[in-house]
Amino acid sequence: MSGKDNTPGPGGSASRDGDAAEELAARFLAARGMGILQRNFRCRGGEVDLVCRDGRTIVFVEVRLRRNASYGGAGASITTAKQRRIVLAAEHYLALHGGGDCDCRFDCILLDGLSTAAIEWIPDAFAAP
Repeated sequence: MSGKDNTPGPGGSASRDGDAAEELAARFLAARGMGILQRNFRCRGGEVDLVCRDGRTIVFVEVRLRRNASYGGAGASITTAKQRRIVLAAEHYLALHGGGDCDCRFDCILLDGLSTAAIEWIPDAFAAP
């Protein structure tokens, strides 16, 4: 399962909605001074939707879109198992890009729709175990 809700919006596919959510999140974070280093970093066993730089800190961002709150909202879908996969991908990213000694954090962007008004940004949402 990807980092987005699999329920398509009206007239759209889940993949297209997920891409739009990631684009919206990237623009939202960039407008707040964060540099986007990479999108959709994948490794065996994990994925990070956005890798950003906030000053001297590398930020790994999970983007979640949920149009249907009957399954819990966007935040409820970031389980402990999902957090472990994000941390695994972050470790691989840092190893590949020589960031072993830099500060990093894990943020979440939660969306209940595809507009900036629907964004909830949670900086430092969880920590590596």
